[in-house]
Amino acid sequence: MFFDTHSHVNSEAFLHDADTVIKRALGEETGVVIIGTDYKSSKKALEQANKYQNSVWATVGLHPLSLQSYTEKIGEEVKTIPAEKFNLDMDATLAKFPKTVAIGEIGLDYAWRDTDTDLENLKKEQKAVLVEQLKLARRFDLPVVIHCRQAHDDLVPLLQAFRQEYKESLPKDRPWGVIHCFSGDENLAWQYFNLGLIISFTGLITFSQRWDELIRKVPLEKIMIETDSPYMTPEPHRGKRNEPVLVKYVAQRIAEIRGITVERVGEVTTANAKLMFKLK
Repeated sequence: MFFDTHSHVNSEAFLHDADTVIKRALGEETGVVIIGTDYKSSKKALEQANKYQNSVWATVGLHPLSLQSYTEKIGEEVKTIPAEKFNLDMDATLAKFPKTVAIGEIGLDYAWRDTDTDLENLKKEQKAVLVEQLKLARRFDLPVVIHCRQAHDDLVPLLQAFRQEYKESLPKDRPWGVIHCFSGDENLAWQYFNLGLIISFTGLITFSQRWDELIRKVPLEKIMIETDSPYMTPEPHRGKRNEPVLVKYVAQRIAEIRGITVERVGEVTTANAKLMFKLK
């Protein structure tokens, strides 16, 4: 009935109960895509997806934040995550597996950086790595899962240029990518739609009315739903760890805003996911 198109069940937050969490989602007819953000997490996403014959898939990619070391709080422990360089051969190896349904999470992020980071060099590196991963997606005819934070002014022209160069190889009958956790306005949404992309919404829309008007206006065929778990937990579970089964609350909020049934939202957004990810 529902499809969580973006989850991080491969993260430390699910170290001890990932299988239980996945099975809970499957028990409520919820498909799951597990997102890679570096080589280690991409490999783990594939390992998790391979445990299940249907309804669980993986993506592989290098998140823009993974290009520089950063600290992350896991429970009460603060860990330093080392920087990773993009390795085309390693990502290509993972992209070949049947359970790999997209290249991602890739993109641009100019927000989360150390104060002493050279922003211009950061932008240059992120753009170069993004383009290499977009090319990798074309090589394997896979869609892309794109992350963007405070960088749409750079992302849109970059994708326009890429689309122009690769227009002959891009699919004509399905989206070639998604802007995940979309947080822009209607004008920005249509810029991405016109590029052949779609957008997805998280639990953010359950506790903020900022996107209500956008959700009323955009075609239902242009959106998907996601949890971005363990982050972005929707109401009524805010403050707790997010997980794929809770994607139903994102669907419920869209249904309320549009004045349609949640079953209709589930049906169309699931069909959108199956189309983009090329799932039977």
